Amino acid sequence: MLTPRHWTPLAGLGLLAVSLAAAAEDGKLRLFNWSDYMDPAIIEGFEAETGLEVVQNYYNSNAELFSKLTAGGDAQYDLIVPSDYFVPRLIEAGLIRPLTVEGKELEGHDNILSEFRGPSYDPEGIYTVPYLWGATGIVYNTETWPSPEPGWGLLYDPEVNDDYPFALLKGDAQFTFGTACAFQGAGFDCVGQEPWVAAARQIIETRNRDNFVGFTDATAAIEQVANGVIHAGVAYNGDLANKRAEDPEIYGKLGFFIPDEGSQRWVDVLAIPSRAPNVEAAQAFIEYLLRPEVAARLANYNFYTTPNEAALELVNDALREPPVMPDSAARERLHFTPSVSGEELELLQELWNEARSR
Repeated sequence: MLTPRHWTPLAGLGLLAVSLAAAAEDGKLRLFNWSDYMDPAIIEGFEAETGLEVVQNYYNSNAELFSKLTAGGDAQYDLIVPSDYFVPRLIEAGLIRPLTVEGKELEGHDNILSEFRGPSYDPEGIYTVPYLWGATGIVYNTETWPSPEPGWGLLYDPEVNDDYPFALLKGDAQFTFGTACAFQGAGFDCVGQEPWVAAARQIIETRNRDNFVGFTDATAAIEQVANGVIHAGVAYNGDLANKRAEDPEIYGKLGFFIPDEGSQRWVDVLAIPSRAPNVEAAQAFIEYLLRPEVAARLANYNFYTTPNEAALELVNDALREPPVMPDSAARERLHFTPSVSGEELELLQELWNEARSR
């Protein structure tokens, strides 16, 4: 059994069976990823096997990733890790390229679970390979609410929480509108003018409440609940499980639930920017991550669920139970965030800007 955050680089697996001629020109693979989302030992193992240096840069939201790519980042990075519903936007904007030439499949691709091979965000599986998946819910202080009703009302209903500070998720318009839609009964996967206008009004009302602290990212929300800055916020299941494992005393008082009205099942994926300097190096690293031993190591490090079927038997026990692996009832309440583009996307952004400024 692999153990989290304690591992020596994988050895004895042989050199990657790919051509790294182009990558060898400067000897680097440039990875643009979420903060603290890659086990350093995996990087060490890849570098030792290939002789490449992995240079990492970080972003904190899909919107930030998109902004960097449109500003020329598609020619600066070799590999990125966007979320599922952002993939169609990247394709439409010409910011990512097919993973391989037509008719060729990356080594290890057959390890991917069938449910991730033809997803709605990439129906032909041409542009992406799944990285990790998880769920988004509410993190809260159990001393404040020992047994709260598991609903979005903990954030949106002043009758449920009229006194205690809380925050909403930063930087993600569609997710936040989805939570407001779910609270209002329109479903987390709402799309269109009518539900989004109602969601925007809900966000404006919420922002004007005295105990609304602001928008914060998911990792910061966990820290802020632990420190008493807020008593409830939005978080990812694996992040909280990771914190609990590291320090049960500090984070043991934090609870987590997937709201009854529904929430997000997300998949982060690997993709290659359209003008990536070292495509061969990116392909090599994807194939490395598709190895069952490496995929399990990645899941154990991040406390998220692997989409690699061959790696499932290698993951730690903590990844087989809540909050990392939601129970069957909770999984039924999870939805992929619908992909939107064109006029719908413009409307979404307009309403989001208004909701944050009024």
